[in-house]
Amino acid sequence: MGAASDVPASGRVSRSAPRATSGAGASGAAAGSGVPADPTVSTESTKLRPGDPGYRRLSLALFAAGLVAFGLLYSTQALLPALSADLGVTAGRASWTVSGATLGLACAVLPLSVLSERFGRRRVMTLSLTLAVGLALLMPLAPSLGWLIALRVAQGVALAGVPASAMAFLAEEVRARALVGAIGLFVAGNSIGGMSGRIITGWATEAWGWRAGLLVLGGAAALCAVAYRLLVPRPRHFRPASVRPRAVARTVREQLANPLLLRLYAIGMLFMTVFGAVYTVVGYRLVHQPFGLSQGLAGSIFVIYLVGTVSSAAAGTLHARLGRRGALYLAIGTTATGLLLSLAENLLAVAGGLVLITAGFFAGHAVASGSVSRTATTGRAQASALYQMAYYLGSSLGGALGAFAYAAAGWPATAAFALTALVAAAGITLYATRRAVAERRAVALAAAGR
Repeated sequence: MGAASDVPASGRVSRSAPRATSGAGASGAAAGSGVPADPTVSTESTKLRPGDPGYRRLSLALFAAGLVAFGLLYSTQALLPALSADLGVTAGRASWTVSGATLGLACAVLPLSVLSERFGRRRVMTLSLTLAVGLALLMPLAPSLGWLIALRVAQGVALAGVPASAMAFLAEEVRARALVGAIGLFVAGNSIGGMSGRIITGWATEAWGWRAGLLVLGGAAALCAVAYRLLVPRPRHFRPASVRPRAVARTVREQLANPLLLRLYAIGMLFMTVFGAVYTVVGYRLVHQPFGLSQGLAGSIFVIYLVGTVSSAAAGTLHARLGRRGALYLAIGTTATGLLLSLAENLLAVAGGLVLITAGFFAGHAVASGSVSRTATTGRAQASALYQMAYYLGSSLGGALGAFAYAAAGWPATAAFALTALVAAAGITLYATRRAVAERRAVALAAAGR
């Protein structure tokens, strides 16, 4: 599966080092191919690796950004039953406070990735976090569900700058062999942010109502955004790129012409469809019979997100041991097992099912997103943005359709919908496996015939 060309649309030699099994950097690779060495091209030896102080600062800064992004993006998910009760709306209508935010992010992530190519990853992320926190502090004042959904869409647009920039930031500053692990730590911040945001809003909502829940979370997000700005180091390898529409369109076409990237985008979307459906609906299931949990206890189930922190951080090890497709098969199988277990009318079984769903999802997401950054040797911001568009489109579809299925036929319908998405992800991975095997056989036969 060929990656995109090593020359970006602007005509300048790529600033990103190509993947290599040796320690040679971009300059060495260029010399080996007859292309003159470019002193502006970063080499692997100048990039950050685990153990470097800069690596720790960058990892912690993006961890904090992940806390804000996922904490705010899904801030209404744990309090959907309270919204339904207080505003007198169905689960399907209330779910748009989640799906609207992820849809806004999906629409804005590509344009903001383009701006990050011109103005820098750090600057775009700082502005995005500032706007998102400001909107979070306005949401408790929303007079109606319509206003709340509108603010959530705007917040999703603001938050788009974080995923649009973060993975490209890491790809530019971190050595290739450490990239999947570094992205895993960023995804781990997402998982903890998602967990803490839901728990905070769940208990605050039970005590003081959903408006207070959103206000408390907005204050916590503001503190994390300040921590990000204090920690994030200056980029050392960023070079401003052209933002001409034709150049951007050419880069996007190159990414969409890559079959491997297309499969990774589809897999990310399908994984997030499952996750969006499960976690949008599970609160309703837990507060209703046969469980009848309080709003605070139902929100506390999101402590299971800690499992996602571990599985996403371990994605690099899984990738190294099993390969990309092997790690994806394991993630798909784990998530499917969790869905089947969640069908039981027993709280411990449901909790166990959510553990497996969460572990499988975060591992699969970290492997797929890390593979996108490794595959795209040019236009990495656009490649990552396209992945994020597919990913959050999956979240919007999963949340809306999962809630519709639950309203129609309960949790079994939501689980069946999610399993259908997993079957599609398995089919894409199986196709890639069979194609890779066929290519290896063709190479072996060609070598034998020489």
